[in-house]
Amino acid sequence: MNIHLVDGTYELFRAHFAMPPVAAPDGRPVSAVRGIIQTMLMLLREDGVTHVACAFDHVVESFRNDMFDGYKTGAGTPEDLMSQFDLAERAVAALGVVVWPMVEFEADDALATAAEKWRDAPNVEQVVICSPDKDLTQMVRGSQVVCLDRRRKVTLDDAGVREKFGVPPASIPDYLALVGDAADGIPGVPRWGAKTAAQMLDRYGHLENIPNDWEQWEVRPRGAQAVAASLAEHREDAALYKRLATLRLDVPLAETLEQLRWEGVPKLEYQALCAELGFESLMDLPSRWAGEG
Repeated sequence: MNIHLVDGTYELFRAHFAMPPVAAPDGRPVSAVRGIIQTMLMLLREDGVTHVACAFDHVVESFRNDMFDGYKTGAGTPEDLMSQFDLAERAVAALGVVVWPMVEFEADDALATAAEKWRDAPNVEQVVICSPDKDLTQMVRGSQVVCLDRRRKVTLDDAGVREKFGVPPASIPDYLALVGDAADGIPGVPRWGAKTAAQMLDRYGHLENIPNDWEQWEVRPRGAQAVAASLAEHREDAALYKRLATLRLDVPLAETLEQLRWEGVPKLEYQALCAELGFESLMDLPSRWAGEG
């Protein structure tokens, strides 16, 4: 079996910016919810999609905001998108898919925990993390756990991560700590660009293993002396950024693997939601109804 773990927050943002504005009969904005229903139905039609879960950032802030003031918040998120978060969770649940709404943790932490928890379970052939988020590439394991960018139809296995970033999956938190990640508000270490970070981590694996003294380096990136001085000056910051970029594997997920099995769309619940939101054209789109085999 394959397990498909969906980044619901990403899908919601993608739908919001891809869909024209749509309002429910009561005036609520629902274009992003409509989009996420459509994209989830597309996934559920695909061969080999049997066990599915979807994680959302129920609130944008998490424990990481307590660790670092500059970490991402909901600031700047369009109000009409923020208002659809709860409704999107309802919509995905109405498709018969397990939903994990994250409050203390982030959606990425839930996906990472699930990948780690079930990748070695009996009969699991592959865990597919449906997200283009580079944070999640740290969870890739050979071709057993992969990241799938559904929009671009690009799958990253271990070799793909190495080709894209120049480092193995296990070094991704170190890479993001050094280079930075604007999407998460991680500034990175001054003077450390992608090429330098990849070159050094390819040799040393983790930033803790990189000597402060550039003359001890076994590889010499451009401007090595200045780069080394910057890392030495910002060691504590880099360690914090790495902790921010490292996904948690201890999110409490109540479901068993069998409960992730998708049995079809609950017809009454789904169609009632469609009627409430004015999605009449989506009412008969599901390829399989629950209880119909």
